[in-house]
Amino acid sequence: MSKGLTPEEEKELQRLLEEELRYQAFQSYPMFAEEYIKIVNKKGEQVPFIHNSIQQKINQTVVDIKASGRPVRIIILKARQHGGSTNEQGRMLYNTVTKANRTGLIVAHRQSATAKIFEKAKYMYDCLPENVKPLKKASNSTELVFDRPTGYKGKGKGLNSKISIQTAGDVSIGRGDTLFYGHLSEFGFWEGAEGKEPRKQLSGITSAFPKTPDTEIVIESTANGFNDFKELWDEAVAGDNEWVTLFFPWHDNPEYQMECDDEEYERLIKSLNKKIYDYLFGKTDGNKRTQGIIELFGLTKEQVNWWVWTYKNDCNNDLNMMKQENPAFPEEAFLSTGTPVFNNEIVQSRIEHLRQKYKKNPPKRGRFAFEWNNPDSMDYIKDNTIKWVDDPNGFVEIYEDVSQGYPYVIGGDTKGEGRDFFTGKVINNVTGNRCARIRNQWTNSKPYTWQMYCLGVYYNLALIGIEVNFNTAPIEELERLHYPRQYTRRRYDDFTKEYKNAHGWKTDGNTRPLIIDKEVHLIEENIELFNDIETLQECLTFIYDKKGRPDAMSGKHDDALFADMIANEIRGQQSYEAELEPELISRSFDEDNEKDGTDYSNSPFD
Repeated sequence: MSKGLTPEEEKELQRLLEEELRYQAFQSYPMFAEEYIKIVNKKGEQVPFIHNSIQQKINQTVVDIKASGRPVRIIILKARQHGGSTNEQGRMLYNTVTKANRTGLIVAHRQSATAKIFEKAKYMYDCLPENVKPLKKASNSTELVFDRPTGYKGKGKGLNSKISIQTAGDVSIGRGDTLFYGHLSEFGFWEGAEGKEPRKQLSGITSAFPKTPDTEIVIESTANGFNDFKELWDEAVAGDNEWVTLFFPWHDNPEYQMECDDEEYERLIKSLNKKIYDYLFGKTDGNKRTQGIIELFGLTKEQVNWWVWTYKNDCNNDLNMMKQENPAFPEEAFLSTGTPVFNNEIVQSRIEHLRQKYKKNPPKRGRFAFEWNNPDSMDYIKDNTIKWVDDPNGFVEIYEDVSQGYPYVIGGDTKGEGRDFFTGKVINNVTGNRCARIRNQWTNSKPYTWQMYCLGVYYNLALIGIEVNFNTAPIEELERLHYPRQYTRRRYDDFTKEYKNAHGWKTDGNTRPLIIDKEVHLIEENIELFNDIETLQECLTFIYDKKGRPDAMSGKHDDALFADMIANEIRGQQSYEAELEPELISRSFDEDNEKDGTDYSNSPFD
C-alpha cells in the first residue's frame, strides 16, 4: 500500500494507472504487444510478445509509410520461421480490438496453414486481459467478430470489427467487403486455375481496400521459384509498383546460431565437400577471388555451425533447398524452374557483391541533355552542347567513367513487343570492363537513339552496334545524324546477288549461339567485368527451354543481356589499345577539364 493511502484510494490509483497504461498501449502496437499479447515460444512456454529485430523493422516500416501519407503495402521475402507471420497476427489483433468498424483478412496458401494462422490470432485474443478484451459476438472457423453478442444485456459497446479467414484459390476473395488490414501469407505458394492466378486473386483483394494510410496489406512469403510472387517482388524492387520490399536473410535472425568452439569449428570445416566449402569460404582461381557468404556477411563460427547443421539435417544436403528455405540474399531464394544457361552461383554471388558495394558507392544515374543545331528540323545534334544531367530516375547508369584516349564499344538491343526495353551497354575495349548501361521503355526509338548518340560521343566516339532484327530505325537515325563509327557487317543483296556492307548487328541462327557461348564463358571466367545488376538478374532467368534452346523464361527479359553480348562480339572492329599513358587518361563528369595539364577546352562536355 502506498504511504498515506486508504485501501480504496490505493485501488483507485491502481485503476487509474492501468487506465493510463491501456490508453498509451492503444496508441502503440509494440507497447500493446508487450503488455497484453501472449505467444507460445519455441520452448513451448507462454511469454509476452516482445518483438525481435526483424519484427521491429517491419513495424517501423509501417510507421514510416503511414507518416508519408501512403497506404501501407509491404511485401516480405524471408527465410523460414523469422516471426513475420506471428507479427502480422499481432498487428491484425491490435488493429481490430482497439478500433471500431475495422475488418482484417487472413489468406494463406492452403486450408491447414490458414487455420493455423487463425488459431494463433484466437489464442492471442483469448489471452488478453479482461480490461482490454473487447466483446466477442462470434468465433468460428472463418471469422472472429468483436461486437455485442446476441442477447447481451450489459453496458459494453461493440466495436463492429472482425478478423476473417479465407484460403487462396479464388478471385472472389475479399469482394463485397471494405477491408482495412490484410495478412497474405506464403503468396509464393498460392495456386489458382487459369483465370484465377495468384496475381488476379491479389488484384481482387487489394481492390477491397481504401487507398488511405490507415489501411495495411502485408504479403509475407518464402520463395517458390519464378512465379507470380517473384514477378511482384521484381516489380517492387524496380519501383514499378507501390509495394515496399523487405528481405530478411537467415543470418538476420539472432536465434540462427549454434555454439561451436575452435576445435569443433576445425572439424566442421574439414567435413565440408568442395562445393559447400567454396560457397561458404569463397575460392581463388589464379588471381581471381570469389567471395563466400562468410566474407560477404561477416558470419560468425556459430552462425556457420547453424548453417551447416541445417543444410545437412533439415535440407538433406541439398544446397538449392537450403538457399530457397534459408536464403542469404534475394536471388538465392528464387530458384529457376528450368535449366540455367549461366552459372547461377557465380552470378548470384556477383549480384550480392555489387549490391553491398553500391550501398556505399552507387553508380551514377542520369541522362544526357543536348541541343539541336536547328530545333525545328532537328538536323543534327551539336556535340559541344551534350551534357550529363544527374537524375535519380534517369535511364543511364555509369559504372566506370570515360578515360581519355581509351577505345569503347556500345552494343544495343531494340524494344521488341510488349514490355521489352531499349537497351545499350558500354564496354572498355582495353579492359573488357562494363562501363555504362542505357535501359528504358520508350514508345519509339528516337529518344533511345539520341541518348545512344550522346553516349557514343562521350565515350570517345565509341563504336556502336545496334541490333537490326526488329527495328532498323536506330541505325538509320544514327546515319542521318552522321554518327561516324557504326559497326559494319557483310549483307547479301538478293537483287544484285552481291555482298555489301551494312550497318547494325544481325542476330540469326549462326550468330546467336556464338554470342551466347562467348557470354557463358566470359561470366564463368571473368564475372568481375560485369557491373550491372539488372543484366546479371537477366542471366538468372535465361534458361534452356523444352526444346533445348537458350531463351528468357516466359515473362522475363533478356534485352540488357543481349546488348552486352552484342557489344562483346563487335569489339574486333575497335582498337584494343589506349592512345595515352595511364596517368594522363582518367577524367570524370565533374572534374576540371584542365587537370593533369591536359587542355580539354574543346571538349563537348564543358
